[in-house]
Amino acid sequence: MRSLKAAILFLVAAYSQSVLADGPADNVATAVRPIPPPGITVEAEDRESLQSELKQLKSKIADLQKQKKRLAVQKYLPDVEIFSIAVERALQEDGFFDAKDVIRARDLLKEGVRRADALEKEERPFQDMNRSLADVRGFRSKIDGSVQPYGVVSNLDGVNPTTQPKLRADVWCRGRSEKGLELQFLATRMTSSEPLPAPGVIMIHPFGRYCNANKLAGEVDTLEALEHALQEYSIDPKRVAIRGFSMGGAAAWHLAVHYPDKWFAANPGAGFAETPEFLKVFQSEEVKPYRFEKALWQMYDCPIWARNLRMLPTVAYSGAIDKQKQAADIMAAACWNLPERERFELTHIVAPNVAHKFDPTARIEVEKRLAALDATRKQNDAPEKITFTTTTLKYNSAHWVTIHALEEHWKPATIKAQFSANKDFIRVTASNVKDFSIHFPADQVPLNLSDIYVEKLNDVDSFEMFKLSIKGNAREYFFASVPLRSDRSWGVRIRRDGDTWEQVSPIEPASDLLVKKHGLQGPIDDAFMGPFLFVKPSAEGRHAEVDRWVDSEFTRAVREWHRQMRGEVTVTTSEELKPEDIAKYNLILWGDPKSNPTIAKVLDQLPLKWETDQLMIGKHKFDARNHAPVMIYPNPLNRDRYVVINSSFTYREYDYLNNARQVPKLPDWAVIDLSEPPNARWPGKIAAADFFGEAWEVKPASSLYE
Repeated sequence: MRSLKAAILFLVAAYSQSVLADGPADNVATAVRPIPPPGITVEAEDRESLQSELKQLKSKIADLQKQKKRLAVQKYLPDVEIFSIAVERALQEDGFFDAKDVIRARDLLKEGVRRADALEKEERPFQDMNRSLADVRGFRSKIDGSVQPYGVVSNLDGVNPTTQPKLRADVWCRGRSEKGLELQFLATRMTSSEPLPAPGVIMIHPFGRYCNANKLAGEVDTLEALEHALQEYSIDPKRVAIRGFSMGGAAAWHLAVHYPDKWFAANPGAGFAETPEFLKVFQSEEVKPYRFEKALWQMYDCPIWARNLRMLPTVAYSGAIDKQKQAADIMAAACWNLPERERFELTHIVAPNVAHKFDPTARIEVEKRLAALDATRKQNDAPEKITFTTTTLKYNSAHWVTIHALEEHWKPATIKAQFSANKDFIRVTASNVKDFSIHFPADQVPLNLSDIYVEKLNDVDSFEMFKLSIKGNAREYFFASVPLRSDRSWGVRIRRDGDTWEQVSPIEPASDLLVKKHGLQGPIDDAFMGPFLFVKPSAEGRHAEVDRWVDSEFTRAVREWHRQMRGEVTVTTSEELKPEDIAKYNLILWGDPKSNPTIAKVLDQLPLKWETDQLMIGKHKFDARNHAPVMIYPNPLNRDRYVVINSSFTYREYDYLNNARQVPKLPDWAVIDLSEPPNARWPGKIAAADFFGEAWEVKPASSLYE
């Protein structure tokens, strides 16, 4: 087995360097280059032979798909489908960027046929991770049902499965590659074991839905790839690190601060950690955001979430002369500029005289620190102190604390919870938090259980487990007598009612009040991080100009979901919509009340009046002949899902050019003035836009700019 140092010296260029955005040349919204870029011409003979081999593979896949009762076949079918999808898309979409891509495509098709034949015999089509090798896997995404790939690299030579039954895993997020579509991704991950994991480690390489810094659908893809790997390989879920370089470093930053309890360590390298300052430094872009656009930056701008790294050991890396050192520098400042009792120093390993690459010597130091963190990690103990910040209920929990309601979205909310010295009570301090809970499973209740049981048996009525103190508004409120649950777990839920905190009864019936909650908090883009279904117009609408705009935006949405999120939109009509669709999907409704019966059906339960001549949101009034609404709202037909009116994900072609721009662009609702046609930045002129309140109410009118 190669030593760690030797492995690092063999790092390939794909690891140490990434395809970057083009800087100031990409700041012209009227001259946007296409992403993905155009490919090369494939000779007719090569195209014909590839199509013939693809047809053979697709025929084998079709036969396997018919074998519904063979569960093993269906389970591993995505491990075969990834190859046909990769080559078919490359042929259809001009996705060959190098003459070697033709050879790579042939190799992928051969591997696909080999796997199909193995699966027909009910043999596992991929290789066991029992030695050092690179492989690729596939899974079916919950978002759109598409088959998505990920790479796996193991370094297990010499590992004894008896003494090391559960292994560490590193999730490695890749750098920007505008030409890194499915074909190129699979070819690389099938043939390269770099970056080679440390001995005894499995490395997971998410595809990340192409080139979005593992945000939105790419974020879900990363988590789904990890979930699939945890089911398929002998990985300890408490020994998973989040890592990456360049665009992957940006991904590691945001996945670290948003999910601080999912990883035992984080190792972001280069990349970016927020939008506005990075665009100024790296892109030389003068940023003039709308008020709501600036608020939405808080969803992924990591400095706001810096407190969360107090719970997650983090080792940042940068080259000293790399422009993208700015990411770690700005995060270091955010960590140190916290209030005095909270501040901490960010560990930042800087390679001298190194530009945009991961220096081999620096990586040795990074690996040593990750190994030490892994060795000293506590297996079952709950952390004694939680400090968690969020701006949205999309990300609402860390370890044993969960936030259920905020006073106001898009303003930082922080909850701090800490055991007393002798663990006989928990002190909680909350800011911009309205409702939260604490929960410990039976094996993590942080008390001396033998003493508790004795006291409980002696006097059940006076038994007191915790004193939970909540400090807010210069007052303290104490709740006592919160015993163990029947399964010996412990938990309590507390909410604010006016100026008073109260304990929520566990038998309190669920409220039917409409409020923002985890998974139903907006903005528009959130609907595309879960299962969704397009419901297209089935008739002419009220106004030809609106119909033309809807048709254009609908066509673009289908196309761009495929090009940017590498999936397929499922489309239906109101007439074809089934009850099970309403139960399962976020419904994306296109049209107006005349062209789309489902819009007409839910309209009277939306905060939107849409008449023939006028549409109105709150006190905002617009001419319905040349204005159109876009909106997200809890579905009146199923309050556990969304309806979205006339929108897909909200960033557009201009934003594809730099990953830091790829954040939600529109809030919970907007009205589009169709007198200005759609462009690379917006679906038209933004006449009005805002977030709904915490009860999904329309807020008082405010200006678009601060």
